[in-house]
Amino acid sequence: MIKYRYIFLSIAACAIVSLSSCTSDTPTADIKSTPGTATVTETTPHSGHGGKAKININSAILSELDKFEAKLGVPALSNKIQASRPYASPEDLVSKKVITQQQFDQIKDMVTVQEVVLTGEAKDVDYITKLGLMKGHLLVAKELLDQNQPKQAEPHIGHPVEEIYVDVEEQLNERKVKEFKSNLVSLADLIKSNPKDAKIKTNFTTSVQAVDSAIAALPAEQLSKSSFVLQVIGGLLDAANSEYGAAVANGKITAPIEYQDSRGFVVYSNELYKGISSQMAQENPEVHKAIDTALAELVKVWPTAIPPAQALKTPEDVTKLVKTIEENTQKVREKTITKAQI
Repeated sequence: MIKYRYIFLSIAACAIVSLSSCTSDTPTADIKSTPGTATVTETTPHSGHGGKAKININSAILSELDKFEAKLGVPALSNKIQASRPYASPEDLVSKKVITQQQFDQIKDMVTVQEVVLTGEAKDVDYITKLGLMKGHLLVAKELLDQNQPKQAEPHIGHPVEEIYVDVEEQLNERKVKEFKSNLVSLADLIKSNPKDAKIKTNFTTSVQAVDSAIAALPAEQLSKSSFVLQVIGGLLDAANSEYGAAVANGKITAPIEYQDSRGFVVYSNELYKGISSQMAQENPEVHKAIDTALAELVKVWPTAIPPAQALKTPEDVTKLVKTIEENTQKVREKTITKAQI
């Protein structure tokens, strides 16, 4: 089943808050007239003393909502939460009978209805993370097409346009990036109607190039800065971690699409890290070793695009590896902030 995950990706970018240190730049909140809602303006990634950002149940992507599904063990909970929107308060999850009070008590510290408006570097991280999710979907789709599995590739070709493009469109316009939604729609339609059409290869290449051009809208200097890239990797791995948690049940891969999504995000994260690995090895050798080792272990969790019946690692094991990368990214962030203050 195709999930409509990427309605609003600010929360994924805000997951980066755990990767940065507390500063005096506290976000401001503009309370709207609608009860139970607020707008928080994020100017730079910040920290809640190491705590994760809460998940906005009104606008979070489904891979973020998958965290609730994995924690409570309720099948298809992400879709149920989305279907019952909007919520005036977190407690509406109970009043709308999405979950029980007992279940809500287990996740209440993770839930919010605040809307986050990103600016500055946080907005750039959000932008590249969204495009990175597109890349991850297309990477795994390409693998499946190469293995003559167009049906399995179909949802991953559809996800970028059906779930992500609408959320990044405003930023694309602001950055004067040429529209490429039509390319993605054409490719998705072609895969559905005629999966053996020779045009698919050409259209696929065009779509990937369009995403790459959108990424290039940011200055090359910024895209090569290790602290920036690590924040993007953090967002992608956070999504991958959620997807993998939703893909595994009782030690088995029960949701192939989620497994494949998470594989794509991890593969692209690894590619991004390779781009800064020499810089990291020179400037932060110990941190580099820890991140490089954790990424190498993560990649092994997804041996092939077509999932094995048995999971190679538990969701808890994957979470530990992602946390290792987060903790070491935090060290880079702290070092960067210290340099800026000198």
